[in-house]
Amino acid sequence: MLRRSLAVVLVVVLTVLAWQPAQAAAWSRAFYWGVATAGYQSEGSAPDSNWSRYVARSGEVDPYGNAVDFRHRYAEDIQLAAGMGVNTFRFSVEWARVQPRPGVWDEQELAYYDDVVRHIRDAGMTPMITLNHWVYPGWVADRGGFADPRTVGDFLAFTEKVVQRYRNVLWVTFNEPVAFLSQELKIGALNPLQIPLWQADVVLAHRRAYDLIHRLDPGAKVTSNQAFYAGFNPLTDLVVMDQIRDKLDFVGLDYYYGVSLDNLTALNAISGDLWKIKLQPEGIYDALRYYANRYPNLPLYIVENGMPTDNAQPREDGYTRETALRDSIFWVQRAKADGINVIGYNYWSITDNYEWGSYRPRFGLYTVDALTDPSLTRRPTAAVPAYRDVIANGGVPEGYRLGQAPATCSLVDFPLSCLAPPNPSGPLAHLG
Repeated sequence: MLRRSLAVVLVVVLTVLAWQPAQAAAWSRAFYWGVATAGYQSEGSAPDSNWSRYVARSGEVDPYGNAVDFRHRYAEDIQLAAGMGVNTFRFSVEWARVQPRPGVWDEQELAYYDDVVRHIRDAGMTPMITLNHWVYPGWVADRGGFADPRTVGDFLAFTEKVVQRYRNVLWVTFNEPVAFLSQELKIGALNPLQIPLWQADVVLAHRRAYDLIHRLDPGAKVTSNQAFYAGFNPLTDLVVMDQIRDKLDFVGLDYYYGVSLDNLTALNAISGDLWKIKLQPEGIYDALRYYANRYPNLPLYIVENGMPTDNAQPREDGYTRETALRDSIFWVQRAKADGINVIGYNYWSITDNYEWGSYRPRFGLYTVDALTDPSLTRRPTAAVPAYRDVIANGGVPEGYRLGQAPATCSLVDFPLSCLAPPNPSGPLAHLG
């Protein structure tokens, strides 16, 4: 009896030991260095969707034109990313493009995305694919979007159609669901009374999509990235993230702006003057620490981070894209050194693009004058060699001097960010 019990214990121990390396190996990169883009914002040739309809009827937005024509220039943009040493490329599959009508799948457009993925893999990069970056087909809009429960089943059919074509992908189901909600209200696709219906359907759609993705590809990694609203995430997380925390393989986090006692410029986001916001790159540490405490068993990934300028003009505060990039990576390294399990960083974005009604805010590593340059030439900013150097060296070096000092009493994750601010003199982790 004792011998049999010992044998059972030995089998269990050996099974656990054998299982652990397999789980660790499921993350294919020591660190994911990425760039990001999104379908409607960059592709051009826009099909009928909630957003193409809004732009067509609104007199207060820039004409969409052909965006930056990623639809026909994806090979070029993917090579630009590869030239920086990037190992991860995030893009979205446009549901409106591949399913123009109920039950109708456009095989030519599906083949287009097949070729995008092939180019990404041929360049040695991991695809990160977003299934919903705020855009859905016009026929779904006619039904009421995600406030109609039928959309859950339609979205799952779309998810299955896409996921069954690709393996070993990092998946994002919904991009910034709370921001998605606010955009739906802004463009009139949703009224406030429908918010509870929308919330229930988006939560259900993610939960079922998570299970579906893992059934089709057990090795896949799935998230729904959350925008970080300095000081408000304990509330915004209640809307979706807390409802899906058991259906996440990692926490995707988008961090752009901070708030502090000496910096309330984030109020410029209300008017859309994003370039007037004074950045707080140290807040990326606070945001990572916040989610490490809120969801302690999940790895963290900065899915979006970047800096806006006004039509590619120098910022009034003199802060440059390359310095902001290095400063942000510095704070990611500090977080890693302090034991926070951060596994990746994506820069938003690979090129300038259509920022939901305007080409004026420029976030691109490569700038593109979409309204004035018919050739849509990609012109590198000084952040391109900076990012290449950062990736090659696994971060900024020890002894790096910050281009911008931390703010006074950060309110990014109040009160912790004010009472226990990150230490700029601490060690830096090598990010791989």
